[in-house]
Amino acid sequence: MPRPFWSGQIQISLVSFGVNLFPATEAKSEIRFHQLSRKTGERIRHQKVSADEEPVEKSDVVKGYEYRKGEYVIIEPDDIENLRIPSRHSLEVSQFIDIAELDPAFYEKPYFVVPESDVQSEAFAVVRKALQSTHKVALGKIAFGGREHLVAVAAPTNDKDAGMMAYTLRYAEELRNSANYFSDIKKTAIDQDQLSLAKELIKRKTARFDPAKFTDEYEAALRKMVEAKIKHAPISREEPAARPGKVVNLMDALRQSVQADSAPSTRKKPPARALPGASKAGIALVKSATKSKSRKSA
Repeated sequence: MPRPFWSGQIQISLVSFGVNLFPATEAKSEIRFHQLSRKTGERIRHQKVSADEEPVEKSDVVKGYEYRKGEYVIIEPDDIENLRIPSRHSLEVSQFIDIAELDPAFYEKPYFVVPESDVQSEAFAVVRKALQSTHKVALGKIAFGGREHLVAVAAPTNDKDAGMMAYTLRYAEELRNSANYFSDIKKTAIDQDQLSLAKELIKRKTARFDPAKFTDEYEAALRKMVEAKIKHAPISREEPAARPGKVVNLMDALRQSVQADSAPSTRKKPPARALPGASKAGIALVKSATKSKSRKSA
């Protein structure tokens, strides 16, 4: 098992147990670019220099705080390491909230949470099950990476995973005021027929989430382009996007979308029925292309 990113205690009132946190994500991109000189093709190197252009060794670089214009106080690594911050070694739970209360905009980065040892497993399992049963998350703070982070600890919704998840959260002051962006959106009356069609479209395109279905197509295109350059082969260029056909209005666009899409579902499909608002245009749900082809073949 890799080295933990953070180790410490989760403390809930008088109950505490040791845990290890491991990053739950990793960079999967295999394409790496270096900076080269266009004239020579040689790789560009970066070097730290002082104000008078003299090279500075990495061991001689320290942090400094500018307390007055051009004047700094030097901060040594030991000064930061010895800061007396309880959250460096302990996550004290300040409160619990319903998991539905946590706006996705606050989520930052996920971590796996595991018991520090077998001795800690009993308390860990009890708290995990309690969070799972009550649909709550625990909020506390952890100090690492030069700052104190707000953290949410949650239990998986299934019993397949025996661990817990921790998510670093953004502070409220880090999120921009949505009113500055949403206040100018024109208020529009909702047409009920259009709303029914939009709901039908969502229903037809609803499927169980499968993360493996989503891959980085940009990464694949980069690799294909690099391989073509290595082989001095023609490089495929992006073709101009096809211009969408002219749609008379939103109702027509919704009808056409509903007709074009059918939900990937295993349940038996109900018989075709008239679309909401169909009396205006006489359009009914069309059957899938597969059934149509079978009927023609027959």
